[in-house]
Amino acid sequence: MNTIENFPNYLLEQYNSFRKEVPSMTKSHRFIDNLIYFLFPFKIDKKCSLPLIELNLAQLQLDFKDLLNPLEAILDKPVNDISTLFFSQIPALYESLIEDAQLFVDFDPAARSRESVILYYPGFYAISVYRLSHQLFGLKIPYLPRMISEYAHSKTGIDIHPGAQIGKHFFIDHGTGIVIGETTIIGNNVKIYQGVTLGAASVDKSMKGKKRHPTIEDNVIVYSGSTILGGDTVIGHDTVVGGNVWLTKSVDPFSIVYHESKVVIRDSKDFNPPINFVI
Repeated sequence: MNTIENFPNYLLEQYNSFRKEVPSMTKSHRFIDNLIYFLFPFKIDKKCSLPLIELNLAQLQLDFKDLLNPLEAILDKPVNDISTLFFSQIPALYESLIEDAQLFVDFDPAARSRESVILYYPGFYAISVYRLSHQLFGLKIPYLPRMISEYAHSKTGIDIHPGAQIGKHFFIDHGTGIVIGETTIIGNNVKIYQGVTLGAASVDKSMKGKKRHPTIEDNVIVYSGSTILGGDTVIGHDTVVGGNVWLTKSVDPFSIVYHESKVVIRDSKDFNPPINFVI
């Protein structure tokens, strides 16, 4: 058994047994926040000018290459090429995020403006980080996409795997407790509420690389607390899935799916609660 006296040697041995070619967790968190501030500088009350934008962009590119350098030996392409590819996708991602923010305004009566959505809606933040981490995932960069997506998970309670495929005009309301698995496919104009799980029907290592999460087609609404499982499960377009529904099979387009439960309302004057009744 190790004692505190010989623990430093043991710790060093263990440290040397781990892969050291990983990005810095701290730097990855700082990078994604700075990238979002670059796209939406009013979040930190930063004044905009063309020279400042160009300077910030150059710094972000340097920071990104610094994150990738430890991975250079196992990357598919040189660091400079990956950086060029990633940043070339940023303008299209920005336009997609603006469309997402507008959907919040169009659909949520509490959303006063795109600025308010971008400033403090956790659903929009989670979508922003997802769209950026998904691009990194597509470039086959190890570690970094999940490091970034788990950072958003820790801040918002919304867990979106960077491998999921999500279309345009995506809306998350409230968001806490949402889980979207790696092989999930979500179409355009989809709305999801808090506590929804789009997961696998079972957890088995042999399913690695296979479609194990559901497909949600265009114009679907999934209300709070619902669970949809399985790689063969398809929710047809223009369907409404009500709250607290459990689904493991496909649903035709234009369906309404709901869970029936009995709710009893009675006069409290006739109800004698037990002694020390506590909820």
